[in-house]
Amino acid sequence: MILAQDPTLEDFGHDPWWLVLIKVVAVFVFLVVMTLFAIWYERRVVARMQVRPGPNRNGPFGLLQSLADGLKLAFKEDIMPKLADKAVFFIAPVISTVCAFTAFAIMPFGPMVSIFGTKTPLQLTDIPVAVLLVLACSGMGVYGVVLAGWASGSTYPLLGGLRSSAQMISYEVAMGLSIVAVFMTAGTMSTSGIVAAQAGGTKVHFLGLDLTAPSWYALLLLPSFVIYFVSAVGETNRAPFDLPEAESELVGGFHTEYSSLKFALFFLAEYINMVTVSALCTTLFLGGWRAPWPISLWDGANSGWWPLLWFTIKVLLLLFVFVWLRGTLPRLRYDQFMRFGWKVLIPANLIWILALSGIKTLQNSNTSRTQTLLWLGGALVVLMAVALLWPSKKETTPLTLAEQVEQRPAGSFPLPPLDLVVPVNPRAKRIAADRSAAGTDNDQPVGSGAKEA
Repeated sequence: MILAQDPTLEDFGHDPWWLVLIKVVAVFVFLVVMTLFAIWYERRVVARMQVRPGPNRNGPFGLLQSLADGLKLAFKEDIMPKLADKAVFFIAPVISTVCAFTAFAIMPFGPMVSIFGTKTPLQLTDIPVAVLLVLACSGMGVYGVVLAGWASGSTYPLLGGLRSSAQMISYEVAMGLSIVAVFMTAGTMSTSGIVAAQAGGTKVHFLGLDLTAPSWYALLLLPSFVIYFVSAVGETNRAPFDLPEAESELVGGFHTEYSSLKFALFFLAEYINMVTVSALCTTLFLGGWRAPWPISLWDGANSGWWPLLWFTIKVLLLLFVFVWLRGTLPRLRYDQFMRFGWKVLIPANLIWILALSGIKTLQNSNTSRTQTLLWLGGALVVLMAVALLWPSKKETTPLTLAEQVEQRPAGSFPLPPLDLVVPVNPRAKRIAADRSAAGTDNDQPVGSGAKEA
């Protein structure tokens, strides 16, 4: 059986300059092509859900529609608002795009391969804290959104930028905590090391055969996998968490005043961030570039250039979930969104990390299996007792309208009464009286006021 040679940290930093240049260009081309494909992919999938064809004119199956849209944006008029800070207004989309491209530098595409006779990892680079680099780039990328909203000199972009900063703080914490469980299990923060840690398999007896199924962290660390993906949707401002650019409230959000290539850069950064979080999810929880079972039974499925195909397929499947959520779920209210991040995801993550730490401690100690089960059962009983004995919220009777008015702070805006009766339009009343005096048929509508009369 041919085994893939997993790259280690010692294998990086030895490539010649021309090979590094080839890898940089390859990563750039991969992200641009994936962006063009993801835009077409999203429009076709949503159209399928809504029982309509979607883009189907430009190119086979409409595949060139994304390219046509990009060229159209490039030739649009570039508008600069009078009240905008010109330097910051220009640099904001550049910050978002550069951070989006940089985060993909540590993604492992495959094992050791030979490129023009040089043995090299199918990965641009790797560092001992590679996953933290992705979090740092996503944290820096939000500066582009915040500065774009501030520099536009308009109210609604500013509100969108403020929303995005609060959203990043909330869901970056939940995403970071979900990755902690992976660090604890794999024992490393290197992306290539995390993929190698998922190489070991679980023994499965099937049809009289002893098979080995991949031990993906999505199965071993299911709560972390779910919390990570939910946080990733909120981190990338995707529906139903696209509050910084909610068109029903903020016109277009932080990019309302942008046009032409500057708007295209924000659009590009959003889709690259989607590909990045999907690739990171593949690396952390889905075995990375390793072939799924039962394809992994084939000798050589995890060697050569085949792993690049498995990696791309996994990323596309995760992108489908992004599109699926957009096509099915309505947008949340902002207070619901923030409450969900701070009061649900973060506490659940902390409890899961505490439980995982206890399990790891018991596994590393000399306790027997019976004692381990007793400890876990005791912890479960304590959690259930706390949940049952926790004081419930006292039921309060709803306040009447008069009581609500009395509790309003001084100087607040007056509230219209709930029993307000709109007076009849005098003009409609006069028209109705003239028609009745003339003996004409009053069945024809004469406006909203006539209907009320």
